[in-house]
Amino acid sequence: MGQEHGVDHLGPLPAFMAPGDGGVIPIVTPVGDKMWLVRDYALGRRLLADQRFSRAEATRPHAPRFNDAQPAADALMSMDGAEHARLRRIVSGAFSTRRVAALTASVERLADDLLDALAAAGPGADLVEGLANPLPMSVLCSMLGVPAEDAPAFRDRVEVLFDISASTPREKSGRRLELVEYMGELIARKRRADDEDLLTDLIAAQDEGRLSPGELLTLGLTLLMAGYETTVGQIALSVLALLSEPGAWEHARDRPDLLDPLVDDLLRLTPSTPLSFPRVAVEPVQLGAVTVQAGEAVVVSLLHGNRDPGTWARPDRLSPEEHGEVHLTFGHGVHRCLGAPLARLQLRIVLQRLLARFPALRVAPGPESVVWKEGLSIRGLARLRVRW
Repeated sequence: MGQEHGVDHLGPLPAFMAPGDGGVIPIVTPVGDKMWLVRDYALGRRLLADQRFSRAEATRPHAPRFNDAQPAADALMSMDGAEHARLRRIVSGAFSTRRVAALTASVERLADDLLDALAAAGPGADLVEGLANPLPMSVLCSMLGVPAEDAPAFRDRVEVLFDISASTPREKSGRRLELVEYMGELIARKRRADDEDLLTDLIAAQDEGRLSPGELLTLGLTLLMAGYETTVGQIALSVLALLSEPGAWEHARDRPDLLDPLVDDLLRLTPSTPLSFPRVAVEPVQLGAVTVQAGEAVVVSLLHGNRDPGTWARPDRLSPEEHGEVHLTFGHGVHRCLGAPLARLQLRIVLQRLLARFPALRVAPGPESVVWKEGLSIRGLARLRVRW
């Protein structure tokens, strides 16, 4: 894996994430529960699509937990079977490839405005503060219909979905309550308006009896929160990876025809989501050399699966010219990330614009130029200072 400036774009990892033997290994989670960790690509892909491993069972009060940053039991990613399919159908159209492609021009304008501001303030900037943070929030607020003036307050609270130790339990509860109250007020305002946005469509679905009031509230929050922090992290991590591997930035700059495979390989190499949500076996299942008993929990290491040397020829290096298997960053099966096309669109536009406007971009010197976020269940940067 390429490194420059003393930067490793994998960042700090828990001990059980370290390389080692075994496609399925037992671990003790950060909260002290026992769980199986799947580190093999083929086994992980199979597990994510296997209905004998239940997301709903993993949200039960006494189920093994990985950490304190798990979604609510009534969230889309916590459901199985018909209930999951019903909710997914209601929102899936908004994230179709065609609908997302129609957002291209507006995302390009947002990105260009942010880069204009960076260029005017340059020749150095923090890409997290100036680009990676504001772009996904602006895109999601526009898509869902959240007023632009509400975005800063919402952004300050949204990390609660991924919070492990960044705040106290009391602070977590307070921020969750504030988010629920805000979304309830926004839904009430939307009912009196005549807007054209995703939240208005969800309100109509609730009025038609396809969503309960609680499901409407949770779904609105889930779409906004889950699509924000992960994309912020992915943008910053991808730029860091590209700048950290010797010659990679120049190669990408000189080969714009490889932009789409480059985006996919960055998603593979350095995912902002390192682990799947846990699943609980509803019956004994043979998984490689291990039999997972009913009631036992499993979690897939997307980082390990994406770097499986049995799947990719150069697993720890950027290799956009090599077309391997589909990476696991967006999951697999019925719970595959709905927002994958939107995240990919934003990452592609950011890289395209940065490569064209700042061909000599580099990580700024100094140990404080790259600062990793702490206390969250996802990977991301608090700071990425660059120069051009």
